Amino acid sequence: MHATALLPLQFFIPSSPLFFRCGARRRTGMEASGLDSNGRQFSSAGEMWREEIGEGGEEKGKLVDWYNKGISYWQGVEASVEGVLGGYGCVNDVDVKCSEAFLKTILPVRFGKEKRRLVALDCGSGIGRVTKNLLLRHFNEVDLVEPVSHFLETARENLSQNSDNNMQEEESHKASNFFCIPLQEFTPETGRYDVIWIQWCIGHLTDQDFISFFKRAKAGLKPNGFFIVKENISRTGFVLDKDDQSITRSDLYFRDLFEQCGLYIHSIRDQKEMPKELFAVKMYCLVTEKPKNGNNLNKRKHKNTPGIIKS
Repeated sequence: MHATALLPLQFFIPSSPLFFRCGARRRTGMEASGLDSNGRQFSSAGEMWREEIGEGGEEKGKLVDWYNKGISYWQGVEASVEGVLGGYGCVNDVDVKCSEAFLKTILPVRFGKEKRRLVALDCGSGIGRVTKNLLLRHFNEVDLVEPVSHFLETARENLSQNSDNNMQEEESHKASNFFCIPLQEFTPETGRYDVIWIQWCIGHLTDQDFISFFKRAKAGLKPNGFFIVKENISRTGFVLDKDDQSITRSDLYFRDLFEQCGLYIHSIRDQKEMPKELFAVKMYCLVTEKPKNGNNLNKRKHKNTPGIIKS
């Protein structure tokens, strides 16, 4: 589901401030106010989640409905670049360019410059757009996980035509496995992946399932392996999209969740050259061990300055 809320920022800015009055403790990202795409205000993410999935997510009927609505939305979307990017197929090239530049700064730091066989997992892979245009250029094998069946079948068809199976095994670059399963139910194979790439899909997971997924997925990483999370960022709090049943979180909200997952921010970069009417987009490189230099970016404060909201 490679288009979670690649939507114009035509909504609203939550009116409640991110901070209490002077002297009071700072509100966390998850405590900040937010709103939905119909303009309804929520005092916190907790209030929104209680409304959507019940207290503590224990109302199974509501939780099932949350996920079913998201799948139903994407089942009605054309399996094309334009479709999975929400009508913004024009951002494909700049998206890939910026992602590749970010990835190239991290690979030699984590794995050294010696040649090695690399394996990646593309989460919420959609039609295989990121796998085809980016990951297969840097990884010998890429597995794809996607819950929308017609997206995954399109990915299988497209990528089977691009697999260089005639090359020697150590030189080949191919899409190996196609998993038709939602992330909240998926468990990566232990120790298989050098990189787990998660882009424009994690907004479909509730906070609880977000944390559970990353805790399971950590076991899927090889030594020195890492996650890349590339997602839309709200200015403060969150924005709930009632159409595709996804949540756009703020930078602080993501940092709160990463901390609960036991992950550390290795590096971070803003996506450039996106249309001004869209949400800001950030890329996070996440690792499982605390940085040796003691520079835990989880604790840093970054000013988020997305483009001006259009009326």
